[in-house]
Amino acid sequence: MALVEARDLTKCYPSGGRRLVAVKEVSFIIEAEDFIAIMGPSGSGKSTLMNLIGLLDRASSGHLSLAGNDVTCLSAERRAIARNELIGFVFQSYNLLSRSTAVENVELPLVYAGVGRRDRTRRAMDMLEAVGLADRATHWPAQLSGGEQQRVAIARAMVTSPALILADEPTGALDSKTGEGILQLFRQLNLDGRAIVMVTHDQAVARHTKRLLTLRDGSLIGDAPAVGTAEA
Repeated sequence: MALVEARDLTKCYPSGGRRLVAVKEVSFIIEAEDFIAIMGPSGSGKSTLMNLIGLLDRASSGHLSLAGNDVTCLSAERRAIARNELIGFVFQSYNLLSRSTAVENVELPLVYAGVGRRDRTRRAMDMLEAVGLADRATHWPAQLSGGEQQRVAIARAMVTSPALILADEPTGALDSKTGEGILQLFRQLNLDGRAIVMVTHDQAVARHTKRLLTLRDGSLIGDAPAVGTAEA
C-alpha cells in the first residue's frame, strides 16, 4: 500500500479576476522507503504541492490518499488530526516558538495530541537526544545556532513518529557545512524507515535523495531516480 497517492491533483487560485493554476493534474505515488526531492524554478508549484501533500491546503480537483485513506474531502478538523498522526513538518525558517525552550518546542505536537506532561517531556527529550541536542533542552531558540534550531525543528517533526516528513528548503538558511549535517540526519531518518519529501532549488541538496520530482509551470515533467549519494 502506497503511503501517498496523488491522482490529477490541481490547485487554482483567483488572481486579478483570473484563475491562476499553481499545480496542474499532478499524479505520483510515494512509498514508505522514499526519499524525494521536489525541484523546479521559482513559481513552478513546489511549495503548493507540498502544502497539498501535507493537508495544509485543499486541492481544487483530483484525489489524494494517505496510508490508503482518501483525504481529499476531509473536514478541517479531520485534516488536522491526520496531519498530526501521519506527517511531520520541517521549514526553512525553523518556526520555533521564541518564548518556549527547545524541549517545549519539541513537545508541541504531543500537546495537540493530548499526551500527558510527563510522557511528552520524556518523548521530547528522547528526540532531542536523537538529534544530538539533549544538553540544549532548556535553551531558548535565540540561544541556539541556526543548525541547532533546525535540529530542534527536526526533533519536533519526529516526536509523533510520523510515517512522512515534509521539509521545505530545510537547509536554505544554513551554511554548507551545517546543511550537510542536516542532510545526513535526514538520510539516517530515511534509513530508519521514514519517508521524506524535500522541496529544494539546490542540485547539491537533491543529490542526497533517492528520487527526483521535477515541476514546471505547475506540471510534473519528471519523476526519476536522483543522481547522487543516497544509495552509496
